[in-house]
This record gives sequence, C-alpha cells and structure tokens, in this order.
Amino acid sequence: MKKTAVYPGTFDPVTLGHLDLIARSARIFDQVVVAVAATSSKSGAMFDLETRSEMIRKVCAANGLNNVSVEPLDCLLVDFCRRRPELPVVVRGLRVYSDFEYEFQMALTNRKLAPEIETLFMMPQEEHSYVTASLVRELSRYSHDASQFVPPEVLPYIHKWIESHRS
Repeated sequence: MKKTAVYPGTFDPVTLGHLDLIARSARIFDQVVVAVAATSSKSGAMFDLETRSEMIRKVCAANGLNNVSVEPLDCLLVDFCRRRPELPVVVRGLRVYSDFEYEFQMALTNRKLAPEIETLFMMPQEEHSYVTASLVRELSRYSHDASQFVPPEVLPYIHKWIESHRS
C-alpha cells in the first residue's frame, strides 16, 4: 500500500520553505497532495486559488517532484482527508516556536474530530526557518526583490503582480 500525505496551506505565494517541506515529504511518502486553501483568513492575499495552484505545479515540475499533486482545499482539512482515505497523514511545518502553539492546537482539534488522521510536524532547513509568505507579500507590496525567498518559477508571478499594482 502506498504511503500518502497531505500538505495543506495557502501558499500565497509558495516560498523556499514550502518547497523544502514539499520536497522532503516527497522523499518520505510515495505520494504527496499539496492542498491549496481556496480561501484564507489572512489579510492582503496576492494570488487567487488557480494562480497559487499553478505556481506550485510549476515549482514541483521544475524540481522533479513527480509524486506531488496539487488540489484545492475548500472544506475543513479533516473532511478533505476523510473523503480521501488514502490521506491518513497531514504534514505541517514548524518554523519557530510561535508556530508551535497554533499548530499544536490545530493538530489536537483535528485529532478530536478525526482520530484516524495523524499530524506530522517538520521543520524547514534553518536557512528557510524565518521565511514566510507574509514576508514575501510585504516585500512585494513595496517592490522589493523577493528572489532569495521564493523558487525562481514564482518570480514572474510576483513581478506581474507588482506591475499590476503600481500606482
């Protein structure tokens, strides 16, 4: 039986930290489903669901991650996993200690709702531990170079976004 995991998130935009966790998950599991949240509670979104999904597909293809697929996440994560019984493991990233409290709370809530689903916490490589999509969005809003924080395949999307938001 194949070992499959889901890595959920907003990925607005996908960062090198995200790529690090996707690639490492792809080495551990036979199949990884990147579940892209259709909506976000975060303010200041840059990209719609289709664009975020397209970016992830391009990044994965460019990095030879053939066992990674991308799907929209338009419901609670536990419902997404229940619809797909082959997804018993959720991968979540922990960058800094402040992430732990939120992620721990979510993992326990998910366990209460769906005890059959396990959460696996992974830390990104230390050079990516401070990188967030929020940081990239902030840099982009002020037309600063974000190339050291995102995969090269994401840069054209950011440049296009910057151009469309110049006053």
